Amino acid sequence: MTIKKPYLLLILPLLLAVFAVAGYGFFFKAAVPGSCAIILVLLLRKHLKAMPDIWFVIAAFLFSIAGDWFLSNKGDSFMMFSAGIGLYLFAHVGYLWFALRNGRMAKLFTVVLLTGYLLFFFVKLYPALDDTILLVTVLLYLLISCFSLGAAFGIKLAPIVKWSYFAGVTLVLLSDTIIALNEFTSY
Repeated sequence: MTIKKPYLLLILPLLLAVFAVAGYGFFFKAAVPGSCAIILVLLLRKHLKAMPDIWFVIAAFLFSIAGDWFLSNKGDSFMMFSAGIGLYLFAHVGYLWFALRNGRMAKLFTVVLLTGYLLFFFVKLYPALDDTILLVTVLLYLLISCFSLGAAFGIKLAPIVKWSYFAGVTLVLLSDTIIALNEFTSY
């Protein structure tokens, strides 16, 4: 299997992610989803009218940038933290919407995933969260994240598109899991 040339463009967000993880600031955090949105627009510029559902993915990237801004500037503010989580929730709605417009929910996969993540929530996160609003927000975010991954698994597009999309949403979910462990537990 050969890598299609457009996928080589993903080296750019990968390099930006390395700088973001290394702590070089908000610009690099925002540049990861920002560069992905730009790559989509550039690659699909001639097909955007025929593929209106792609705008949900682009909007998801923009919500991710806004969520990163709130989380990067939260300090000790509960409201900034909650707004960041809320914006990421909207990003997952975009991922979910795109996936459902191009397939269907993979029910068994989603049930297994939800079971694991609900166990994680009730065993690790629930005891660590003492604020009811934050508890509900985190639970809703967990649910929409699992549903967006379950829908990504059920996409009915070309295999390279399906598995690339699935891998991307998986990475978002794994990243969010690490963030949750870091923010709410002693890990």
